[in-house]
Amino acid sequence: MNVSRRTVLQAAAATTLLNSTFSRAAGEQGARDTSLLWYTQPAEKWVEALPVGNGRLGAMIFGGPALERLQLNEDTLYAGGPYDSANPEARGALAEVRTLVFSGEYEKATELVNAKVMAKPLLQMPYQSVGELKLTFPRLAEFSEYRRSLDLDGALAKTQFVSNGVTYLREVFASAPDNVLVIRVTASKPGSIDMDVEFHAPEPAPPELVRRVLPNGDLAMQARNAGSSGVAGALKYEARARLIVSGGRKEPSDASIRIRSADSVTILVAMATSYRDYQHVDLDPAALNRDTLDRAGRIAFNQLLARHQKDHRRLFRRVQLDLGHTPDAERPTDERVRTSMTSNDPALAALYYQYGRYLLIACSRPGTQPANLQGLWNDLQDPPWGCKYTININTEMNYWPAEPTALGECVEPLIAMLKDLSVTGARTAKTMYGARGWVTHHNTDLWRATAPVDGAKWGMWPMGGAWLCLHLWDHYDYGRDLSYLNSVYPVLKSCAEFFLDTLVEHPNGKWLVTNPSMSPENMHRPNVSIAAGPAMDNQILRDLLANTAKAAKLLKRDDAFIKSLESTRQRLPPDQIGSQGQLQEWLEDWDANVPEINHRHVSHLYGLYPSNQISVDHTPALATAARHSLDTRGDEATGWGIGWRLNLRARLRDGERAHRILKLLLGPERTYPNLFDAHPPFQIDG
Repeated sequence: MNVSRRTVLQAAAATTLLNSTFSRAAGEQGARDTSLLWYTQPAEKWVEALPVGNGRLGAMIFGGPALERLQLNEDTLYAGGPYDSANPEARGALAEVRTLVFSGEYEKATELVNAKVMAKPLLQMPYQSVGELKLTFPRLAEFSEYRRSLDLDGALAKTQFVSNGVTYLREVFASAPDNVLVIRVTASKPGSIDMDVEFHAPEPAPPELVRRVLPNGDLAMQARNAGSSGVAGALKYEARARLIVSGGRKEPSDASIRIRSADSVTILVAMATSYRDYQHVDLDPAALNRDTLDRAGRIAFNQLLARHQKDHRRLFRRVQLDLGHTPDAERPTDERVRTSMTSNDPALAALYYQYGRYLLIACSRPGTQPANLQGLWNDLQDPPWGCKYTININTEMNYWPAEPTALGECVEPLIAMLKDLSVTGARTAKTMYGARGWVTHHNTDLWRATAPVDGAKWGMWPMGGAWLCLHLWDHYDYGRDLSYLNSVYPVLKSCAEFFLDTLVEHPNGKWLVTNPSMSPENMHRPNVSIAAGPAMDNQILRDLLANTAKAAKLLKRDDAFIKSLESTRQRLPPDQIGSQGQLQEWLEDWDANVPEINHRHVSHLYGLYPSNQISVDHTPALATAARHSLDTRGDEATGWGIGWRLNLRARLRDGERAHRILKLLLGPERTYPNLFDAHPPFQIDG
């Protein structure tokens, strides 16, 4: 019987709900525990602010009574413009690099890779901030009864307080149906709202910055993106706000709007760039924003909210998780995080789980860019790691929860990016390797750059696209839609073709291996990571070749190609157990002497998770070796590294150890007050 994993998931979820026997009151409390973040003070730092997003537009809300800051993002605002970083010198140097690697001359191989093989430019383009919308309230010096919150189920942020006997309420959401950020300010007493509204640019200020009030009364900030690493900025962008005021008066100036004695104010914010796709930057952001605001401006606030929440809940309410309620769950969220290592608060884990689902819904929707290192939210012009797509773990990890938690639609931006990468990566495969198919290394960006970046010890890893292809297969496996599989089969096939052309015979005459490559981002000797055929490469290739062959069989095509996939797969090196009883990270038994024994990556355990090549039931010796490797690495890691270790322990059925690691992840060193995960700094993958 051909039953999809999604069907099994939904049946399991239904069984869980039917077996819940909590009282109505307890159930309602549990829902609040697992879908509400709340605080008794405004945010002072960015990692205390609360995120909203519609996949394309994002905002971080600080909740200050006298000064409200909404830090803004639009998902195509990266530095630079269309470019190709493939290095034509690489093709002539690869034969010598391979010889050096097989001869054990790893330092010399590293020097040659740095000199001849790396991308030009060496760095990719960073994701950037649009800036801020600032709302200043001159009347509100003193306040009491303060509360700010984020309702995950309703995707609605609120700030409420009392000042001079008047109760003020602010509500903020990012609507996917209407493509706008919506802010509403109300007061319990008519005529109580005095407010100044203006856009602020990030620092350093972008080129060609203009802030002004437009002839139709809209507030606008327009600029051009910055260049980076020798790639000139090619994007125009605009943020535009339309203010709808009830009562009082609206007084525009050159670059701000002043509101006095209003009953309520609704602000609609649209943002756009000139980005059409990774090759074209010819859209008109001002026209796009004007049309968006004209449409949304005809819809009443309550209707905008209803349309937004119906759309969000269609996704969010597919899964419920109740781990129980204790008195610890009744405290503000930041207090729960602060004491999580010692308190008894199982509902915090359920809240964290649902927060992860909320963030993915908010930053990855059909038609948007995929979730980057920080999802959608970034306040810097030069953020850590460029806030782009690190595809040797982080992008993949962003999407691990999607299919199992019934958010398959949220994977569509990743699928679209892979189709782009199969084009840009084909240029890199031909230019740098003289190969068919396509390749991308350990990073990419808005412009779909695919050559190895950053430096040999981080970037000389040709497996990024191959790992991402697992998500193409998993998306099919959960839905079993042959028309979808047919649409992505060319991407799978051409990715496999690259490795059929570039795998080389190991000196032992038995194996076919990648060379040069590495085990991300680990060094097997000081400042050297270059190697041939590391364990992770072989594990990823086993999945890629097997899944591509299965896809071809299901689609009834390419019989000869299937045979080449299967014969190549048989010649990949097997997983090996080293002298310490560990699962070897490399073909050589180097694990015991690596410079960083507690490295954050656990790349060689890909076969245990996210793959299923290693399991307690079917490969017990390899599972024991994987456990030994995991024990050696230790539980302490960066935020996402702890998340990966948690999944690995679950696969090994180490329940108590998994729970201990979960406590580490939820602790104040790894979880910020707004529940963002600390790498540090913030990365969404954990």
